[in-house]
Amino acid sequence: MRAVSTSPASPSASDNADAPLRAALRYGLIGLVVLTVLAVVIATALAGTAGLWGALLGAAIGGGFILTTAVVVLLGAKLPPSTAGLVMLASWVGKLLVALIVVAILQRFDFYDRVALFLTVVGALIIVLGAETYGVLRQKVPYVTVPEQGGDEGSDTV
Repeated sequence: MRAVSTSPASPSASDNADAPLRAALRYGLIGLVVLTVLAVVIATALAGTAGLWGALLGAAIGGGFILTTAVVVLLGAKLPPSTAGLVMLASWVGKLLVALIVVAILQRFDFYDRVALFLTVVGALIIVLGAETYGVLRQKVPYVTVPEQGGDEGSDTV
């Protein structure tokens, strides 16, 4: 019979806790790569080089926005809840500012197709979020509820 460790400090306990987040990131990346390839092929066929640039920029903006959230959640999972909340809020504000600045800068240029950019951003948001959700839901993470020690379960103390 094989010995089983129940120590909370074992590496497998940490791996199991992060498994859904890592799966979400992995499936999100796969979804973004597939979307990028399809968007580049379709946009280039319909709008030429401008479509190519629109699709690439759209995938970078939309995919980067969503995947950054998954990375921040994965890194913040080991932080205390209040710190993790602060990190999530700061990263969301930072991502929003970066996205607005990038879009404002891109308004000045015309080397890309705006329709391809828009459709690829929307597609990236939908596909990457869906892929991340699928990755989280596919994971099976066991959990155990440990009863409190030292309490009398049968007493009705008020």
